[in-house]
Amino acid sequence: MHHDLDCDLAIVGGGLAGSLTALAFAKRRPDVRLLLLERDEAFGGNHLWSFFDDDIRPEERWLIEPLVTRRWAKGHEVRFPGHRRVLDTPYNSIASPRLDARVRTVLGASALPHAGVRSLAPTGVELTDGRSIRAKAVIDARGPRDLSPLRCGWQKFVGHRLRLDNPHGLERPIIMDASVEQIDGYRFVYVLPWDANSVFVEDTYYSDDPQLDVGALDKRITAYAAGQGWQVEEIVHREQGVLPVVYGGDFERFWPKNDPVARAGVGAGLFHPMTGYSLPDAVATALWLTSQPLEGLAEASRARAAAHWQAGGYYRLLGKMLFGAAKPEQRWRIFERFYRLSPDLIGRFYAGRSTWADRIRILCGKPPVPITGAMRALLNQSVQ
Repeated sequence: MHHDLDCDLAIVGGGLAGSLTALAFAKRRPDVRLLLLERDEAFGGNHLWSFFDDDIRPEERWLIEPLVTRRWAKGHEVRFPGHRRVLDTPYNSIASPRLDARVRTVLGASALPHAGVRSLAPTGVELTDGRSIRAKAVIDARGPRDLSPLRCGWQKFVGHRLRLDNPHGLERPIIMDASVEQIDGYRFVYVLPWDANSVFVEDTYYSDDPQLDVGALDKRITAYAAGQGWQVEEIVHREQGVLPVVYGGDFERFWPKNDPVARAGVGAGLFHPMTGYSLPDAVATALWLTSQPLEGLAEASRARAAAHWQAGGYYRLLGKMLFGAAKPEQRWRIFERFYRLSPDLIGRFYAGRSTWADRIRILCGKPPVPITGAMRALLNQSVQ
């Protein structure tokens, strides 16, 4: 039993953002006594996080490199009804057991699983088992909170890792296979060839509502595998999720100025508004946090999140066009057209670093959605 849990920094939530922050501090600020508190048994939960090489700046790769579970050096491909393309950018995936093992190895006794939190304040945490922790600073990295101040569409998915009777023959991931039947908004299948005889298949939707009918998606994954001619021996692993695709809202209500606790991760709004992906921001923020004084961390982290919100305006605009102007069954056309643009532009888009020229290029040309619908979506004040 820990009698003295006092520390310099308490990180609440051992998901991706909290774990990366703890690992970054362990390496860069070993002088900081930290605790990583996770409610459940495993750090990182049950997730597969993926990223393109372009998503992470070269000088930040060291933090994520030991976590990479699979890497596809031959790039990735996309498939649409009238267009297929291979892009050269290598692709990487991190499976949560690898993150869990790394956290336990690096942090040792500073990583506390089964540490449910009753309440937290800027300088302390109360655990559900009655213990209390005093800290110089607290970071709340417990994931999504009340999203009602935000206007969201949803990217929702169910994924199965399948062991097959025979090799699948795929050389590289299929990031979007949108040649499938369009159901419930923009639908595509995401495929990762895990090893010669196993493949991760995820059925994904850009949808107007967050409801996830897991049974229906399970059946569609089975049908997709059968359509590829794959004989499935076993479903080795399952996961599911619902990510917000934010196209408007009020940051001041999402993170009020008078909220005195530092945040990291999705609960800070630190994710790509259009894709919902949080890994690139989690890496950058973890490293940024190590350069900050512990005093004043709440104000500094809120200012960083507010700047990220400001910078995401263009991507929210695209989301507003996607959800406000495009008929659900026609949304695939937006993505098909996008995937005809230059690979460098596509890379900067996913990394959240689109240039002004990129932004204009994405919006110009023959619009894949009716321009009147697009203008109405942009002018409609109710979705600000």
